[in-house]
Amino acid sequence: MVAMAERPTMTEEQTLEQRHSIVIRMGGESGEGVKSTGELFAQVAARAGFKVLTFQTYPAEIKGGHSVYQVRLSSEDLYTEGAALDILLAFNQEGYDKSYEELHDDGLLLYDDGAVTDFHYEQGGKRALALPMTKIAKGELKFELGKNVVAVGMLAALFGMDVEPINRLLTEKFLRKGEDVVAKNKQAFQLGFRYIEESFPERANYYLKAGAVEEDSIIISGNQLLSMGCIAGGCTHLFGYPITPASDIMEFLAGELPKVGGAVVQAEDEIASMGMVLGASYTGKRAMTSTSGPGLSLMVEMLGLSGMAEIPAVIVDVQRTGPSTGMPTKQEQGDLNMAVYAGHGEFPRIVLAPTDVADCFWRAIDAFNFAERYQVPVILLSDTTLSVRTQSIHKPDLSKIKLIPRVLYDPTASANATLDQHTLSTPVAQHGNGTLPENDGEGDEVDMELAASRGFELYQRYAVTEDGVSPMSIPGQAGGQYTSSGLEHNEFSRPRYDVINHTRMTDKRHRKLIGAAQNAPEPFRAGDPAAELGIITWGSATGVAYEALLEAQKQGVKLDLIAPRMIWPIPTQQLDDFIASKRVIIIPEVNFSGQFANLLNTHYRKDFVRLNVYGGAPLKSSLLLAKIMEYVNH
Repeated sequence: MVAMAERPTMTEEQTLEQRHSIVIRMGGESGEGVKSTGELFAQVAARAGFKVLTFQTYPAEIKGGHSVYQVRLSSEDLYTEGAALDILLAFNQEGYDKSYEELHDDGLLLYDDGAVTDFHYEQGGKRALALPMTKIAKGELKFELGKNVVAVGMLAALFGMDVEPINRLLTEKFLRKGEDVVAKNKQAFQLGFRYIEESFPERANYYLKAGAVEEDSIIISGNQLLSMGCIAGGCTHLFGYPITPASDIMEFLAGELPKVGGAVVQAEDEIASMGMVLGASYTGKRAMTSTSGPGLSLMVEMLGLSGMAEIPAVIVDVQRTGPSTGMPTKQEQGDLNMAVYAGHGEFPRIVLAPTDVADCFWRAIDAFNFAERYQVPVILLSDTTLSVRTQSIHKPDLSKIKLIPRVLYDPTASANATLDQHTLSTPVAQHGNGTLPENDGEGDEVDMELAASRGFELYQRYAVTEDGVSPMSIPGQAGGQYTSSGLEHNEFSRPRYDVINHTRMTDKRHRKLIGAAQNAPEPFRAGDPAAELGIITWGSATGVAYEALLEAQKQGVKLDLIAPRMIWPIPTQQLDDFIASKRVIIIPEVNFSGQFANLLNTHYRKDFVRLNVYGGAPLKSSLLLAKIMEYVNH
């Protein structure tokens, strides 16, 4: 075996310059600077004009454990974190042990000199370079915390990046800590940069052409942009309980909501947080909670109260691997069944799923608009990959934001129906299989007559309407008094337990889903609509499917792709023609049972081809491409 500490000479055939993108992974101990190195390098690369998409995985423990930060660079748009690694930067032995096998045959291993000593894998055509990151930080800098900036300097030199924009970034990043800290970090960067220039003359082989620097481009995570979308959607209050990987949302909004007159409250648990959301929404506020699967499980009873009492609520569920505590920092799309079906009895809810980082912003706005418009709970399904991923995107066009208010009670309107429009006091002996009490509506007519004698109509909070949505009053509004509870009720919010009333109210509540489905956000579409082979997917698997589609097209394969952004109710007007026109439809998703395929099968009764991964890692486009080619070839 070639000694890894000796850097072999590279040939022209070993260059990476012709590649569409380059994937760099940093691996090491959590707390060692892996994440800070990755984040800083991603920002540096974005400033240099690269398109950037990152992926990270970290241990569930508070301190210690193996951590990975992966950065993919390209001059073109990116849709996934990439597959095999082009460059591996190992901070310690474990960083080498856990990732070296994923390095391309012509890839490059960079490692902290002295930290990696056991090179037990076959090297093959892979190359290696020892980097004295710790030695430079401790020895020359006398600033051990600067190791991550030394590493960024080395990577920047490797890719031939312009130094000046990076120096500006370092100033912006560290100025709040003082001029001395800025100077120290700039020195750390320069020492790392200079080391590569002097010690690695073949670095030009790793230059990757950057695109033009776009002034409206930002690099941001899914959780951050989703949080911004909540603010843009009019949210003023978040009530929650910390849970990985959703805590970033709560932390971000804790700093931002007070700036718009709102607040973040950490409740004692997820049950209480959901109750607080309903209380705030009852008073007219746009309120939300953010959680992950275990937290959503605890909120289910309150979810039913939202549906029965018709109180708007937004619940962000950042899915992780389960069940139970599961793997808190790993990827899965396993909460779809719970989002669609969880709860005793039946009540309407809407489930949305963003397809990428940029989409998180717009789907958050949609979540509040749907909740307010239809007075239902709306569950926004993100996941670990989408939430922690950072990506270079164009700033959202704020002129396209449209907020839809809830229908409010107007005491002057004649829409507050009188008794003869309904069957509130009609004596009924039998209906269906139930026996009804005589004069079930007794008391309502008396109240209405009393209200009329005082010059106003009795407020019908749950008036039966064509679209199922009834005007909602705000506490303190004259004439708008009503009792909101989880008991079945009639139009006047009085408890009623008869068959006719429950049937009518159930129908009323579920009619909201008809309008919601018709107003579903546009799906992600790509490919050839005339193709007989199609892909239907959802959430973060969309980018994987799109990348596989692009690769298949290069091989002459006709393929069509659709990813609905509304998962429930099923937006049939978007899917009917697609499904009817395909001979074979593949549904890739990151769960064991094929939850989305099962959901669609309840309506379409079609034999979908399922591709399910469930190990805690994202789906790879290469795996989906192989499945596509399997059907093309046979």
